[in-house]
Amino acid sequence: MNIKKKQPNKMKKIYLYAFAFVLLAGACSDSETVIEAPVISDTPTQLPVDATNGELLIKFVPEMGDILDRTMQTRAAGAATRSGIPSTDEVLSILGTYHFERIFPVDPRTEVRTREAGMHLWYRVCFDENTDVQKAAERLSQLGEVSKVQANRTIQRAYRTDRKPMTLTPEMLRRATEGAQTRTTGEFPFNDELIDAQWGYINPGGLPFENEWAKTVAGSDVNCKEAWKLCTGAPEIIVAVLDEAVMYTHPDLEKSMWVNEAETINAGMDNDGNGYKDDRYGFNFVRNSGNISWTSNSDTGHGTHVAGTIAATNDNIIGVGSIAGGTADRPGVRIMSCQLFDGDNGATLAQEAKAIKYAADNGAVILQCSWGYNSALSDALHYLPGPANEKEWAELYPLEKEALDYFIMNAGSPNGVIDGGLAIFASGNESAGMSSFPAAYSKCISVSAIAADFTPSSFTNYGTEVGLSAPGGDLDYYGIPGKIDSEYDTSIYQGSILSTLPINGQPGYGYFDGTSMACPHVSGVAALGLSYALQQRRHFTAEEFVRLMKETGRDLDGIFYDRMEKLYHYNHAAAGSPATIMDLNAYRGKMGRLVDAGALLHAIAGSGSDMRVPNVYVSPGKTTTLNLAMYFVNGEKLTYKSSVENGSVATATVKGTLLEVNGVATGSTEATIRVSDGSEQHITITVRPNANDNGWM
Repeated sequence: MNIKKKQPNKMKKIYLYAFAFVLLAGACSDSETVIEAPVISDTPTQLPVDATNGELLIKFVPEMGDILDRTMQTRAAGAATRSGIPSTDEVLSILGTYHFERIFPVDPRTEVRTREAGMHLWYRVCFDENTDVQKAAERLSQLGEVSKVQANRTIQRAYRTDRKPMTLTPEMLRRATEGAQTRTTGEFPFNDELIDAQWGYINPGGLPFENEWAKTVAGSDVNCKEAWKLCTGAPEIIVAVLDEAVMYTHPDLEKSMWVNEAETINAGMDNDGNGYKDDRYGFNFVRNSGNISWTSNSDTGHGTHVAGTIAATNDNIIGVGSIAGGTADRPGVRIMSCQLFDGDNGATLAQEAKAIKYAADNGAVILQCSWGYNSALSDALHYLPGPANEKEWAELYPLEKEALDYFIMNAGSPNGVIDGGLAIFASGNESAGMSSFPAAYSKCISVSAIAADFTPSSFTNYGTEVGLSAPGGDLDYYGIPGKIDSEYDTSIYQGSILSTLPINGQPGYGYFDGTSMACPHVSGVAALGLSYALQQRRHFTAEEFVRLMKETGRDLDGIFYDRMEKLYHYNHAAAGSPATIMDLNAYRGKMGRLVDAGALLHAIAGSGSDMRVPNVYVSPGKTTTLNLAMYFVNGEKLTYKSSVENGSVATATVKGTLLEVNGVATGSTEATIRVSDGSEQHITITVRPNANDNGWM
């Protein structure tokens, strides 16, 4: 047998297994979508070679805000041909500009914080495609009114979409998991027919493989067994899946979808005024439509697979289970579908940024992102390396960074379970010794992948930037050289990750490998932890919660380093593929910690701070209502009393668990909430005109 040593930063091709579906993948998983990074220039206005012709993204200095507002307010369609700034319009005229629009639509509910973050100053400019885009960028960057200029490029998938999955029926999948069901009886508390094959949640060890060097080890999982004793999820926690579409009609996902009740599919109306029409389950940012689509021949089902790991309904007899999807009679976390890929089409960087901000503004507290640029240390013979450090990334993609900062800062609520948002990214799959960006951004969580025996997956990126690891499968480790699939023996996939999938537009199930699959394990654990924190009425800042997730994670160095090497077959699907040896020492201190749901939930009660009843803003003659039960443990069973210091400003009465605050006259006053458990809280009531309409002008 030919055996070769694996170099620490050696690129390897990744495979995606959707049933028996093998796809060539790039920087984020055998299933992952990837943004190839541009060549870096010495000049800040240098653009990548694949920059979209006739289009740029520009950010104005704050002093130009009022002029831009006046210009855009006179355009009913939200777009113009000029900015209203004379020097800028002179350049726009030279460029042949025909379309000028604010990137982020106005949402009255969140416009104040949008302006505080400077997001209202970003504009998309479309001009004559025959104009040299590099020279256009240089002209605009020389204007004193413009602070940043960026290319608008289309996000590209790095895996092949021309290889189709082999359609496997639930019966065939059950046949593949019969052995696991026999071994793990009693391990899982739910009755989902395929859950015993989901070793990423509870791994009892002992899965049989024909490869003599491959094994599974009990406990190489995210420890759902302990966590599920405390909580199975809460519908108040929303996870935005930025990916291909999530199949919201899938029977294992339909009860777990975030639903914007104000909107209706195909109505052509923006009923809630958030700037997006028909966004009932999320939004298709590729096509600027509320129609979430998963039926294209080029789609892989990636977004649906990711969503199933986080929130497929547990204990409903059918299909698979999930980490935080609740049960058939007790709802779990919700999935918001923010579609970035649709068939052969990908979102642009501007559309990606809109998706990130949309998630924050519509209630999501977790971003699930199984995509990114290639690692800077990826093999340049096969990949175009991405940004090498945070500064380089921020200079190349300032809009992307600002959108992520907006989410991390503004998602959640200072009076809710979390103040801020969690941006969770796959580290990438080039076997590189550095995480990709944006995962490597210090404010994000970068996730590496492990196999079912605690060892790093053969494809995973690793590095000091990685914060957490989770199960991601490793078919090159568990698979048989030259053996891809069999209609009668799908057990070769049991070392991969099983979840929900659309098959020819119909609901189904299948396997994927990749950090793309490790990432939703971490997102699911985060969502489960926040669900339990809500149950315990604990409050965290985003920074506090990320720190707790890392502190409660398990040390991987001390587990897999009882072995110094790991043998796998690089590109195992090809007959005669060579055996490759991974030097596990190269991964020491670079895999983060193994996320642990059980340990996280047990630590929550003694961490964070008590939830606080929020201060109230109300208009004179108007009434605002708060549900006090949301801020006290077992709040539904408690009784409440209220008193207001100055009744000439406002009055407050309690009806059951509801606090009704009535504005009397402009001013502010203090109120006290007394609870039957002996506690009390103090809030400020502010009465002012238009307090409830969130007007920003």
